[in-house]
Amino acid sequence: MLECKSRGPRAAQRWARLSAALVLGLSVFGGAAAGADSKVQKIVSRGLDWLAVQQTTRGNWSANEGRYPTSMTALAGTALLLEGSTTTQGKYQKTIRRAVDYLIEHSRSNGLIGDPTKDDRYTYGHGFSMLFLSQVLGEEEDSDRRKELVRVLTKAVEFSGRAQTDEGGWGYVSAKDGNGFDEGSTTITQVQGLRGCRNAGIPVPKEIIDKAIKYIHKCTMDDGAVQYSSKGGGGRPAISAAAIACLFNAGEYDDKFVPKMMSYAEKNLANISNQGFGHWHYAHYYYSQVMYREGGKKWEAYRDKIYPRLVSEVTEAGRDGVYWAQGYVGPVFTTAANLTILQLENNSLPIYQR
Repeated sequence: MLECKSRGPRAAQRWARLSAALVLGLSVFGGAAAGADSKVQKIVSRGLDWLAVQQTTRGNWSANEGRYPTSMTALAGTALLLEGSTTTQGKYQKTIRRAVDYLIEHSRSNGLIGDPTKDDRYTYGHGFSMLFLSQVLGEEEDSDRRKELVRVLTKAVEFSGRAQTDEGGWGYVSAKDGNGFDEGSTTITQVQGLRGCRNAGIPVPKEIIDKAIKYIHKCTMDDGAVQYSSKGGGGRPAISAAAIACLFNAGEYDDKFVPKMMSYAEKNLANISNQGFGHWHYAHYYYSQVMYREGGKKWEAYRDKIYPRLVSEVTEAGRDGVYWAQGYVGPVFTTAANLTILQLENNSLPIYQR
């Protein structure tokens, strides 16, 4: 089993939030990182308000055409958690709790979190849900709710283990349902979700992570690009950025593949105006996590370019706030992804901390 070296997941997450509040001058009800531009923080606040308004009475969010409700709910919920609210306190506590309820209710007996009839690429939703719920677990005050979250996440980890392909990756569906097909982006969601679970004290078999790391190595090309799948498909900047974040989440900071992967990612993503590849917002959702982990001048230089761009791209929604309409998945995805980027400096969730 992977070992959690903290003083306990609940205490570690609580201390991380308190430390962030003291150091950055945040309120538990949501604030801004010290020194951050007030315009950026206003955009973040209004973006979070827009997300909250979009939640259905059932507690979920959806992409265009009502697709991917599990993924969108987990991503939107995580963006709200980054503000500092929890299921018990803060501006968005009720919204977050409804999201948690929705995902728990859609946890199936086999451990899958989601509804395959609506989530046709259900491993995305499963991975993002593990990430979101694992961050919630450390702050949950109610003992019965904690037990329920532990139960759901334990079964979710077991499902991920069974869904892993022989090559060590994951596809859009489980290995059995997809005849062993694997793909880089879904693999990243599983590893990041599993790391969140491990940090929260949920047992995660080491062999699952070891196989996933070998999979990423196998998919890494000579120039540092990470290809679409173990079968090929060419290097992809978005998947490459996600793969670096994945290795960092797995604790592989000194992985020998990282330097050339970083070089490739920087070549393709450091210039934020470069849109010569697909999935720009998805790529920067992960690349921002990598840059934030790097810290120092690298993060500051990246931040000083990405923040103004994101602020310039918002769409006004009047009293409902603002949102980002770019991307074909839909505004919930783009808004949740961009709000995650803009809130990394809040340092409020263990999965994104340096």
